[in-house]
Amino acid sequence: MPEPVFLSVIIPSYQGADILKRNIPGLIHYLKEKRIQSEIIIVDDGSDDSGATEDIAGQLKCKFLKHEKNLGKGAAVRNGMLAAEGEFRIYTDVDVPFEYDAFERFVNYLKVKEFDMVIGDRTLPGSRYFVDISRLRVITSKLFSFIIGRFIIGGYFDSQCGMKGFRAAAANDLFSVSKVNGFAFDVELLYVALKRNYDIKRLPVVLKCQEGSSVRVIRHGLGMLMDIFAIIWNQRMGSYKKQQR
Repeated sequence: MPEPVFLSVIIPSYQGADILKRNIPGLIHYLKEKRIQSEIIIVDDGSDDSGATEDIAGQLKCKFLKHEKNLGKGAAVRNGMLAAEGEFRIYTDVDVPFEYDAFERFVNYLKVKEFDMVIGDRTLPGSRYFVDISRLRVITSKLFSFIIGRFIIGGYFDSQCGMKGFRAAAANDLFSVSKVNGFAFDVELLYVALKRNYDIKRLPVVLKCQEGSSVRVIRHGLGMLMDIFAIIWNQRMGSYKKQQR
């Protein structure tokens, strides 16, 4: 009888076959070295790559989910989380951008210290996040962070850090009611988690690499603002009530 899955790692991917090929082997090696019983779930969000992402997932012995069309990062993470079997579940970006020891630290706070949710926060002391990004992106990121921090999720300013972890029960609860498919899905998760009074831990993260981003400042920025209004509307309409099981 196979051992139960301890940790599920969900990786959303769009046109990311080459990036997966370069970065997932290191994560697999780390998890094996730490003897963590794990599964890696790659969710292909409608890539037009002639099956390259699926081939990479097969070569690396990862679980694979496929969207027939591009739905958005939120949809990819949601479907991966709901398909996961792990007692603890973490999602991160396709390039696995943060130092691997973050996985062990996240699990420690979820398992030993029993937090419901752990989020990476690049603004905390101890974080190192050196990367060249455009001035426009810096300005829009700070503006977005101010808006959601001031009006939506209180002091959780770094909602967009690409690494978050959950206990299985919290993951099933949050992702069963989440609606946002775009990049503001992180804000929605935090918003609902805070409404549920979940225990949330913020941890510093250290960037080890960043192989590009699919974020387009103007187009996605406007879409994220629209999603913020949708989150508030969904709350007023009672769309985030716990699902009956």
